[in-house]
Amino acid sequence: MLKLYGFSVSNYYNMVKLALMEKGLPFEEVLFSAGQTPEILAISPRGKVPVLAVPHGFINETSAILEYLEQTQNGPALLPGDPFERAQVRAMCREIELYLELPARACFGEAFFGMPVPEAIKEKSKAELLLGIGALSRYGKFAPYVAGATFSLADVYFMYSLNVACAVGEKLFGLDLLEELPQAKALLERLHAMPNAQKVAADREAAMPAFLAMIAAKK
Repeated sequence: MLKLYGFSVSNYYNMVKLALMEKGLPFEEVLFSAGQTPEILAISPRGKVPVLAVPHGFINETSAILEYLEQTQNGPALLPGDPFERAQVRAMCREIELYLELPARACFGEAFFGMPVPEAIKEKSKAELLLGIGALSRYGKFAPYVAGATFSLADVYFMYSLNVACAVGEKLFGLDLLEELPQAKALLERLHAMPNAQKVAADREAAMPAFLAMIAAKK
């Protein structure tokens, strides 16, 4: 059986978890924290989550895990069969991750944990978030899903990367990043209403107190 290593507060962990659930694949969750101990590094070379344990060993990096699942596992396809359309979905995933998720992540410390971030970094993040959401308005199809008529990996990234980008935009900059993208806002609400997404969200909420306690202890 596939084993998913990580913790339910991680948005990247939840991307893989939702993909596994949407494909109807049996898997075991293994609580696993990021870090730099020898035990952690033996499983994850950079001490990051998530990690997927498969018969041949461990796979790290979310994009590689999701690609592996598409290439080796049964269940509904989350990438199109047509090479051009498949490339378009992959590009959307990268756009969302690099130009919305990562600028927001630079400000996580202040937005979520009360740890001040330098103004220069915040200003850079704000500018990049606005550019990123502008790009999303151009490449997103929302017909009705991000990349077109069917649910795909682009929607998985959209759900869990845009959530944190919107939270940072609101908390730090007073911005509603989706104010001028009502179709994106409506899609985000529909996606999070899916039964599997609700289960992922419930697990995240249940894990949050312990996660916050661990962060407080480190501070």
